[in-house]
Amino acid sequence: MELRGIDELMDLLYACRGARDAPGGPSGPGGPGGPGGPGDQHEHALRTAALLRRARPADKELQVAGLVHTLGRLLRPGDDTGHADLAADAVRPLLGERVARLVRLHALGPDDLVRMHAGGWADTALMEDVLTLRDAHEAGRTPGVDAGVLEDWRTVLELVSDRARASHHLPGA
Repeated sequence: MELRGIDELMDLLYACRGARDAPGGPSGPGGPGGPGGPGDQHEHALRTAALLRRARPADKELQVAGLVHTLGRLLRPGDDTGHADLAADAVRPLLGERVARLVRLHALGPDDLVRMHAGGWADTALMEDVLTLRDAHEAGRTPGVDAGVLEDWRTVLELVSDRARASHHLPGA
């Protein structure tokens, strides 16, 4: 699936409301249920993005990566193995390469990231960003973070999308 616009992305993000992580997934078996609980993908995405906004207020792409990192689970429910790749491929045309790379890499374990970095596959700044995203992802599983509402993110999504579109059309980009 390839997202064609911010409205389509917003609809998809709204569709995450009440969607639960699979049993045995991040919320764990028998974890709290119901919308807004730790396993609620919509609230988790909002909490992750809000934590990233506090940690890196100027890095809109990192914040947006936190907001969209759960989309793969909605696009292919029950298939947790490729959710990061699926989400990255869906958001790349709309939100750009950096957001897609962050979404793709957030699912890797710390050892995988160290091997990638040591093997020359990623730069230090990217690895730091991925680790920041992973930390926010983990912290975003816990209720109590003032996450706001999805509509608050529309302007940020539009900004990141506009930047991605502009950089794509520049010569040499």
